[in-house]
Amino acid sequence: VLLALLLSGCASRLPPLPTVENLDLNRYMGKWYVIACIPTFIETEAYNATETYRLEPDGTIDTVFTFNQGGFEGPLKRYNPRGFVRDPVNKSTWGIRFVWPFKAEFLVTQIDSAYTRTVVGRNNRDYVWIMARTPEIPAADYDRLVVELSAQGYDTAKLRRVPQRWSDASTAR
Repeated sequence: VLLALLLSGCASRLPPLPTVENLDLNRYMGKWYVIACIPTFIETEAYNATETYRLEPDGTIDTVFTFNQGGFEGPLKRYNPRGFVRDPVNKSTWGIRFVWPFKAEFLVTQIDSAYTRTVVGRNNRDYVWIMARTPEIPAADYDRLVVELSAQGYDTAKLRRVPQRWSDASTAR
């Protein structure tokens, strides 16, 4: 009973986030630049952060998260978690496994019709990622997304714009 009370105290009081309907996994795959995020502990000093997804034959998603630590010239960090689609209908609710057997919640809450901008969040509103196929997005688009995230219950004061600076040769990373 004590454990149930403790766990219920950790539950979010906010309603579940809506996720994208009928996410086209094949179109979603590929490279995304992290424009901004409420960062996890490994992302607090990330520069040139990208997330790349590849759909595997077994239906899992190979994920490669890379960034320079502490500055544009900082050491390159690379993480390779595995994604698992939890919602076979809409395909926008995933579990991401960094360490077996734990899977972190990964919700694709927004995608534009051209599959060039996306938002990934969590029901606890503790982390969120704004990503795009390009290293920058127009300020008006960013501002609109921040307003939407605030309306969903995120503390947008915690958002960190991820510095992106790329030469044509380095975008191939």
